[in-house]
Order: sequence, then structure tokens, then C-alpha cells
Amino acid sequence: MQLTKTFTPEQFASALDSWAFLDLTGKEPVFTSLFGDVFLESADGWWYLDTLEGSLSLLWPTHEELLEALASDQGQDRYLMGALAVIADSRGLHLEENQVYGFMPPPVLGGTFAVENIQADDFAVTVNIMGQIHHQIRDLPPGTPITNIRLE
Repeated sequence: MQLTKTFTPEQFASALDSWAFLDLTGKEPVFTSLFGDVFLESADGWWYLDTLEGSLSLLWPTHEELLEALASDQGQDRYLMGALAVIADSRGLHLEENQVYGFMPPPVLGGTFAVENIQADDFAVTVNIMGQIHHQIRDLPPGTPITNIRLE
């Protein structure tokens, strides 16, 4: 099973529009995990946009180091959620060309990482919504009850 996907520049632009608060300047999206986490390339190396945690990290100085990390079982579990993707697929939740997996409700809003909470949705919509959520809650102290999220 292929654990990554690619999308068009237009799809990436739409998906990442709400993530500007993390400064994506100079970082070019190249591919994603099946859960919509985005791998971006820059002059500094390879960045990982974790859409569930709402974080952007420079993790690999070279393409070779990125490939090495994603080839390992540990890397596939951490960055691609490979085992969870395989389970979802084996339970009949197959992704269409423009879809990624998402959690409903998202873990950041109290959902769990249970397979029962996984659904297949449009990549651009899913990633954009997660960006909107993270932008709105990023300055809240841990444990703050979240009662009002606005989506555009």
C-alpha cells in the first residue's frame, strides 16, 4: 500500500491557505501522508507540517535523510501513520484520488485516534479546516474547553 500522495499546486495552495500563521514562505509542498500531513522542501531541507498537532518542523537536511526516515517502520508510524492507514484500508475505507483520511472529531477537539473516527474527505478541505482550527486555538492554555470554532 502506498502511504503517500501527491496533489496539484492548486490543491496544495487551497489546503495550505489557512496555515499562513506558521510561515510557509520559501517552502514548497511536494507530497503528503494519507492523513494530510504535508512534506515541504526548502533551501534548508525538508519540513513536516503535522496537521493534527498544528506544527511545522524542519526535520531532514537532505532528501536522502527524509527517504531513510520514511523507509523505517518507526518513521512510517510517526510521520505517515502507516499502521493506522493500513487498518482503515483493510476495513474498506478506501481513498479516492483527491481524498485523505481525517478524524471526526479531530483529536485537537477531543476526538481519539480510533479507527472508528477515521473518515475519507477531500484533501484541500480537510487540511484547510485543520489549519483554521489550529489558528484559532493555538494561544489557548492546555485543557481550555473549546466551545466556539468558526470555519470559512
